Amino acid sequence: MYYRTNYDSPVGPLMLASDGTSLTGLWMEGQKYFGGAIREELVQRDDLPVFAMARTWLERYFARERPDPSELPLAPRGGEFRQAVWELLCQIPYGELTTYGHLAKEMAARLGRVSMSAQAVGGAVGHNPISIIIPCHRVVGSDSSLTGYAGGLEKKRYLLSLEGIDVTTLSTPTRGTAL
Repeated sequence: MYYRTNYDSPVGPLMLASDGTSLTGLWMEGQKYFGGAIREELVQRDDLPVFAMARTWLERYFARERPDPSELPLAPRGGEFRQAVWELLCQIPYGELTTYGHLAKEMAARLGRVSMSAQAVGGAVGHNPISIIIPCHRVVGSDSSLTGYAGGLEKKRYLLSLEGIDVTTLSTPTRGTAL
């Protein structure tokens, strides 16, 4: 059984999901891929300890206290490749950026390959089911463009600004993406 609760954040309403012990999802209202890979009914339950931990983590994050994803029991649902990409995302330090290309090089090294498609990595990043906590918003295009963000580019800008990143140096592509 899966459970859900809501959290009012500076970027709007968030829905959190749990399997009862770990956090399995965190989505912004109207987010692309809302609900992720969870196909089961989400039963409203606000009193789970993991939800209390996640609320505290989010309060600290929005207060600029730099909490780390490792402080929470996370269990995002996805295949082996996506899981590996999400692990890499958790290693991006607060207030820092990386590119899809850099993540692709990291994934290639992990998998013992010569290279890897930045688009493949971008697909996994885009399907991150635990927004904000697994910091996919810290990934930009190779040309310093914001590229897509499942929660919307304005929310991505807000989160990066909150972390002290000068978003005026980042461009917004008018067509396609620069991975």
